[in-house]
Amino acid sequence: MKKYLIMLAAVGLLAACNQKNGTQDNASATEKTAVGNSPVLKFDKEIYDFGKIKAGDKVSYSYSFVNTGKSPLIITNAVASCGCTIPSWPKKPINPGAKEAIKVIFDSAGKSGLIDKQVTITANTTPAQTIVHLIGEIETKK
Repeated sequence: MKKYLIMLAAVGLLAACNQKNGTQDNASATEKTAVGNSPVLKFDKEIYDFGKIKAGDKVSYSYSFVNTGKSPLIITNAVASCGCTIPSWPKKPINPGAKEAIKVIFDSAGKSGLIDKQVTITANTTPAQTIVHLIGEIETKK
């Protein structure tokens, strides 16, 4: 009788473990499907080095990207790490396969030395935020 109870308990435990793992696998599969159908923000270049400029010069650069995902990409915000850097982005949805750009203007007035300005782009991607960098060196006027 004890053997049957032990076997029954073992079978019940295995069934419970399998049921729990099955639930987790289904959740993982659903999450992977959601991520797989998400838009993907793929930049041609995530770091732009403008080299050396004189203090007071302005630099502009357009970060080209493609939505390589399977659904429309919607950029909700783009925020620079400093008020001296101003990003502008497409406000309309970007269809899969479409190419667009985020334009960034950097004003070096009052700056000197090596800089790394970041622009954080928030969109309906996974993960929701992507960062691009604008780097270079500002020489003081003599």
